[in-house]
Amino acid sequence: TYKRKRAHNFMKMTFRWYGSHMDPIPLKYIKQIPNMTGIVGCLMDIPVGELWPMERVLALKDEVEAARLALEVIESVNVHEDIKLGLPGRDLYIENYIKTIENLSKAGVKVICYNFMPIFDWTRSDLAKELPDGSNVLAYDHRIISRISDVQAFANQIQESSADFEMPGWEPDRLEEIQTLFQQYEGITEENLFTNLKYFLEAIIPACEKWDVKMAIHPDDPPWSIFGIPRIANCKENLDRIVSMVDSTHNGIPLCSGSLGADGNNHIPELVRYFGGKGKIHFAHIRNVKIHEPRIFEESSHLSSDGSF
Repeated sequence: TYKRKRAHNFMKMTFRWYGSHMDPIPLKYIKQIPNMTGIVGCLMDIPVGELWPMERVLALKDEVEAARLALEVIESVNVHEDIKLGLPGRDLYIENYIKTIENLSKAGVKVICYNFMPIFDWTRSDLAKELPDGSNVLAYDHRIISRISDVQAFANQIQESSADFEMPGWEPDRLEEIQTLFQQYEGITEENLFTNLKYFLEAIIPACEKWDVKMAIHPDDPPWSIFGIPRIANCKENLDRIVSMVDSTHNGIPLCSGSLGADGNNHIPELVRYFGGKGKIHFAHIRNVKIHEPRIFEESSHLSSDGSF
């Protein structure tokens, strides 16, 4: 007779947290959530492209661990627009990114979630749609987005609707440059973005392998082009191309069911099996959305009856 040892893979439950100076929810509340093991952290006040100093990283780690939580995932170390555009200044920002990877590794971080969405991060047409039960949710209606002619005015409206909360991906310094960025992205194609992303990954993945930090490119949210600007991390075929362009276990994705699932053509269980089978899912966002019509959806509770999954 013999005993077979079976390896058990398990997921750690974590909660996104924006720091004590930016997040109204204290760590002690997050710790009270059953089975919560850690937080997904960030340093939102550091401008995009700048190095994350070791002392700031360690201060965040100490604060999180003092609440008996772990800091193993960062979302996000944002990618500077010069890298996405392939401008001459990108190499300096890539050097800063590589040094930041090293500093985060020394603090025990295992995964960095990032995105390659031009200009905007996530986009919604309503930050507080009221549901019949009185709750408020983020909602997206492409009919509204497609009618917007003044993108700066739209960005200002989003900022005003945030009730003075600085939202990730909508930082004031980014919003101030919107008109200039739109001019820079004129003529940029999906293939340009793929080329510039490959340049970035070829530069940083060797450092990730050295310091054992896995990179996870977040799917576009929503998973289609907006305002005439292309997006590339939005479907199985494109994500497979991205994780294959630099073949490394440290080049993967976070499986965000809400972002990918907003497009009914993305079958979430199939994506889980495919990318999970390749060992490419380093992190996951388990979100539900309610799709009313193609490109019209809202975020919903995790109950299957409340959403479309």
